[in-house]
Amino acid sequence: MGDGLRRLRLRFEGEVQGVGFRWTSRNVANKIGCTGWVRNEWDGSVSIELQGTDEQIAEFFGRMAHAWGYYQPTYVMSEREDIDVVTGESAFRVRFS
Repeated sequence: MGDGLRRLRLRFEGEVQGVGFRWTSRNVANKIGCTGWVRNEWDGSVSIELQGTDEQIAEFFGRMAHAWGYYQPTYVMSEREDIDVVTGESAFRVRFS
C-alpha cells in the first residue's frame, strides 16, 4: 500500500436501501477525498470499497454517523476486509451493477 493509502471492502445490512445511504456515502467520501464506490446488492445489503488514509477513513465513519442526525437507520457492518489499493481512482461513485 503506497502513499499511506488503504482500501476497505465493507458490507452493510439492515435499513440501508431506500434511505439515501449510497448518496450520503458518495457525498461524504468526496468531501474528504476518499475514492472507491458504493452499490446496492440484490439481497438488500450495500457494498462499499473505500480508499483513503487512516485519517480519511476515520473521518468518513464519523461524518456518516453525523450525517444521519435525527434519522438513524438501523444497520450493521457485516463485513470488513482490507484489500489491495486501486491506483488511478479520482473519486468515489455510486455503482449500479
